[in-house]
Amino acid sequence: MNYMLKDENAIYYECGYSCDNALYLRLGKEAFFITDSRYTLDANEHVVDAIVIINGDLYGEAVTLLKKAKVKKVIFDPKEWTVDGFERVRSHVKVDFKPQVDFSHKKRIIKSDEELKIIAKAAKLGAKAFKHLAKEFRKNGFGKDEYTLTHEAKGILGDFGKYALSFDPIVAINKNAAKPHALPTETVLEKNDLLLVDAGLKYKRYCSDRTRTVQADKYLMFDTNQSYKRKKIQKAYDTVLKAHDNAIAKARSGMKAKKVDALTRDIIEKAGYGKYYVHSTGHGVGLDIHEMPYISSKSDTIIEDGMVYTIEPGIYIPNEFGIRIEDMVAMVDGKAKVL
Repeated sequence: MNYMLKDENAIYYECGYSCDNALYLRLGKEAFFITDSRYTLDANEHVVDAIVIINGDLYGEAVTLLKKAKVKKVIFDPKEWTVDGFERVRSHVKVDFKPQVDFSHKKRIIKSDEELKIIAKAAKLGAKAFKHLAKEFRKNGFGKDEYTLTHEAKGILGDFGKYALSFDPIVAINKNAAKPHALPTETVLEKNDLLLVDAGLKYKRYCSDRTRTVQADKYLMFDTNQSYKRKKIQKAYDTVLKAHDNAIAKARSGMKAKKVDALTRDIIEKAGYGKYYVHSTGHGVGLDIHEMPYISSKSDTIIEDGMVYTIEPGIYIPNEFGIRIEDMVAMVDGKAKVL
């Protein structure tokens, strides 16, 4: 098989190293990692199963290799390439370039045993960070706005530089939590507010992802056992938790992804909150924070052992509050195991 890659995580998956200026070519049994001189030492030290070529003209080098190999077809993922970059290769060779969307994601959808161990470690580190974050917010969070709390969350989650973050954390209070991907505001955290935190960190480049929605009081803990002052919030929270737990308990290998989605959606719809559940049940997690499989009402993907994905049902009532509970699961021996 012949293919060329430009995405950092796709390249890392192939050869154990990537950087922000690299191109990977697989031509039959040979593979080439092309980068510029800034990365000479790291590339030569870390790249496996590929020949390292140092050339600042990545595309020109790829053209040379393609001409020399005389291959007729090469697979590429159009999501990875700029028009300019792709044309700088395509226009100089007589090769039939075959677009395959999500080419690398499809290769990575089933995690190896080693990948599962790394992702489980990332999830455990993320859960530990949430505990530290709860302690900090209990002691020093009240009276601070979402900007400040988000900044502090970044430091604690990343262990102050030890770990990269999976994404910018979401720290949302009361009505701002009704936006699934809320941006921070000047809203200040006060006692008995609803607080939603969605965050994750990376371990050996693999992501974790977790969301908790809590009652912000002197007992603030990012667990799923929550008691709210307002009955309306409590009812919605209990519905989301029931949907979350139901999907984890009943998801099975061999199901279609849309069936797993229904395990959360049916409960929320029957409780009368259907129109307030505005996103899919979950998404795959690995080197990318969003990858296959996608757990949506339209997905016919068959769930298999070795897949890792989130279960994250939510209810979002505009201008009032939002609730989401999210955990990562791995399919092991036919069932969903919380990581």
